[in-house]
Amino acid sequence: MRHRQVRAWTRMRSAVAIPAVLGIHGEKALLEISSIRRRLIAATLAAVCCAAAMPGQAEETAPVRVPEYALDTTWPKLPLPNQWALGWVDGIHVDARDHVWVLHSPDLLQRWVTGAAADPPGSRCCVPAPPVIEFDAQGNVLRAWGGPGEGYDWPSAEHGIYVDHKGNVWIGGNQTRPGADGSPADGMVLKFSADGEFLLQIGGRGPSKGSLDPTQLSGAAAIAVDPEHNEVYIADGYGNHRVIVFDADSGQFKRQWGAYGNAPTDEQVPPYDPKAAPSKQFRLVHCVRIAEDGLVYVCDRMNNRLQVFQRDGTFVTEFFYAKDTTVSGSVGNVTFWPDAGQSMMAINDPGNFQTVIVRRATGEELSRFGHYGTYGGEYHRNHQMELDSRGNLYTSEDYRVQRFKIVNGVQPGPR
Repeated sequence: MRHRQVRAWTRMRSAVAIPAVLGIHGEKALLEISSIRRRLIAATLAAVCCAAAMPGQAEETAPVRVPEYALDTTWPKLPLPNQWALGWVDGIHVDARDHVWVLHSPDLLQRWVTGAAADPPGSRCCVPAPPVIEFDAQGNVLRAWGGPGEGYDWPSAEHGIYVDHKGNVWIGGNQTRPGADGSPADGMVLKFSADGEFLLQIGGRGPSKGSLDPTQLSGAAAIAVDPEHNEVYIADGYGNHRVIVFDADSGQFKRQWGAYGNAPTDEQVPPYDPKAAPSKQFRLVHCVRIAEDGLVYVCDRMNNRLQVFQRDGTFVTEFFYAKDTTVSGSVGNVTFWPDAGQSMMAINDPGNFQTVIVRRATGEELSRFGHYGTYGGEYHRNHQMELDSRGNLYTSEDYRVQRFKIVNGVQPGPR
């Protein structure tokens, strides 16, 4: 990119070279040419600055081979052990070993499904699976745990799971008001060891204290941990309207921000209108992910946009997808293509029941696939998606998880 810019500036200098003979209005012409040169210099410098803001733009016009996917029926291994059944699976994450961690809500299984758990049993199947399950790359269950315990507030509605660089497991909850059954609002994020040992709680049960309060969350949808600075980023977005950052060991508050890097606000905003100017407030902060280059990606689900920030909350840019979507939103979560530079991203589009493959440097949409349905390979309330190191795509949905394999030979390549 830099070489192309230098050559472009050389051409611009030639285009505005001062003529050898000025003529009768030569002095005025010379001033005009000087003015043009100043404007061209300013434009070139602006282009250089913009290129520096988003890494990878040097390759933005390079051809891209986009993966194509089909259902992999070998994953997970079915049936699940112990007559287990899954409720709403609102969290999925692939760790450094390509193990897949899922978080589901056992309480959202219908009673007629869980007859084997009744006392006395009313049927041979089924039993709600523990909320947290670890699968290996072959689809075998390795560990399962979770639920209420001593010393922490287990969420009423489980939502979002993340495994950090130390192997610790983070979960959130998205219930923002007391439930019909009297269950409390979720204002917390929890940290456990891989075996389920409780390590840390940020926030607690109860309603929001506002998007400026650093002590209480409200409907935390997703978590990401920055290994370089050992900080945990929380998409505090079902009740509040912010990204909030804490020390990943002590839970000490560090910083927070709202849309465009501004201070978070809880002002009432009108319903989403695709023809209106972009909202200055996050509508539903549904994901936060940190790329290897340090850029922070935030899904503003119901505003159909992905906003990009520096680690300190400085706004970089935003991308819109399927802006006419008014039901459920089009930007649910994002996961990075596992090549050097993380050149592509897969975006979960829950409002249109699709996966969207985009170029990370520019946000350009490269492909889109999927449709609603309950058969294998279709999307049944697709809530989150994850890529593993081989480019396999995992989805979390109502009552199931699925894996999609690459069928056109595209591989991520060396990292």
